[in-house]
Amino acid sequence: MNPTLEQLESWLLADESEHLEFKEAKHDFDQSKLVKYCAALANERGGRLVLGVTDKKPRQVVGSSAFQDLGQTKQQLVDRLHLRVEADALLHPRGRVVVFTVPTRPIGCPIQVDGAYFMRAGESLTGMTPDLLQSIFAEAEPDFSATICPQASFASLDPNAIERFREKWVRRSQRGELLELSPAQLLSDAELLLDEGVTYAALVLLGTHKALGRTLGQAELIFEWRSDEASIAYQARREYREGFLLYDDDLWNTINLRNDLYSHQEGLFRHEIPAFNEGAVREAVLNAVSHRDYRLQGSTFVKQWPTRIEVISPGGFPEGITADNILERQSPRNRRLADALARCGLVERSGQGADRMFSAAVREGKLPPDYSASDPYQVSVVLDGQVQDPKFLAFLERLCNETQRNLSLDDLVVLDAVRRERPLPERVRGRVPALLEIGAIERLSKKQLTLSRRFYSFVGKRGEYTRRRGLDRNASKALLLQHIEQNAQDGCPLSELIQVIPGMKPTAIQNLLRELKRSGRAHHRGRTKAARWFPGEAQEEP
Repeated sequence: MNPTLEQLESWLLADESEHLEFKEAKHDFDQSKLVKYCAALANERGGRLVLGVTDKKPRQVVGSSAFQDLGQTKQQLVDRLHLRVEADALLHPRGRVVVFTVPTRPIGCPIQVDGAYFMRAGESLTGMTPDLLQSIFAEAEPDFSATICPQASFASLDPNAIERFREKWVRRSQRGELLELSPAQLLSDAELLLDEGVTYAALVLLGTHKALGRTLGQAELIFEWRSDEASIAYQARREYREGFLLYDDDLWNTINLRNDLYSHQEGLFRHEIPAFNEGAVREAVLNAVSHRDYRLQGSTFVKQWPTRIEVISPGGFPEGITADNILERQSPRNRRLADALARCGLVERSGQGADRMFSAAVREGKLPPDYSASDPYQVSVVLDGQVQDPKFLAFLERLCNETQRNLSLDDLVVLDAVRRERPLPERVRGRVPALLEIGAIERLSKKQLTLSRRFYSFVGKRGEYTRRRGLDRNASKALLLQHIEQNAQDGCPLSELIQVIPGMKPTAIQNLLRELKRSGRAHHRGRTKAARWFPGEAQEEP
């Protein structure tokens, strides 16, 4: 889809990231540099290069006359990069803006220019680091969990774990004939046992303690308990080095021993919410077990404190997954293992469980799962056990009861973002009209949302609702004028006046200042960024 002027306005306010690069390029932009920037964006999973915009905030459109023949430029990029890079010219009131939309590189294939692989470092280009290149080349490697472990045999698998696998598969599939199969045939049908031998997936799920110690010691999971956040040493520790189906229930029971309850009153009824939702914790552990990189020697850790749990697994996110898109994309690193868990009904083939963890957190008034400590070498997810806003939880319950509607995952993403005043993800914006219709949210402006008056009345915070609705136009001008008068000696730059009303766009504040100027209540001295505002009308020089 071609970029629009409305999208450009949103980019001007956004932070520069690995997917967005701005260059002023008023008159020209070096062709070879364009090729390298496009290669770097492709290596970083695609993005946009925008010419004709200042790269420092607050960004301004300055216009660019570079690359007048965009058709020819696109063909040159195809010839050099073997990628189809889109190029569009937007006619902004302040000048022509050129937008190059760069697709992601192919899986396992970094893009090179003249024998070099580029990535961005701040506003510059640099060569890709060896570890990043290695991780890209590794994307095309086969599923490790589906390969054969040469040191393992059928005797390496625990009979109790096999029968538990059978029981869960029968319950999930309603296929009674599975009860008649021999253990070997059962695992063969599940593709855990092949003619060539035992797969690593079978060992992770069903392996004995002795077999894992000999062939796949890194498949162990270590649980640690600490009584407070300041404690470095753990007060309790358990090591699970056996098939996952032999310890998953015991792990949850160990966690649940120290699972406090939060109570909140709703009318005549008292509700109790456990600090740690069983479904969310199990999903976090399942994700760690099924998506970790078993080629690395580190163990999986589950660390528990009174108000949070952190699950850490070796290896970064699977290919194509980030902390930002984990709710909408799936890419199992160990597909054979994930398929076996799906047969058990423990995971869905279509998802990674992140949506379940997120839904449980929001429905219980808690913070969403936090992946911020993840890096290329490990995935860390923190489940916060504290109920942040029990009244928000009660409001969701009442809203569902009164409207006879169930809130979807996307609905919850919208409500959580609005409640915490976070940017709304692009993929869920289509849910806004439905939530407006049922009175869950309201519009402050074209792009700003707030929880509804109904919510703030329900929680007894109508004053906060009024504050969030914002000042009216006259009150906003009065607030600006008050600040200008208080700083009459030195004057006020626009950047400072923007801080007075942080929720208002700079262009809207400029409009209010023009009105103050027309009415003779304020004037400015100087031009552009150097201009300062003073009270009263401008005095003519004698």
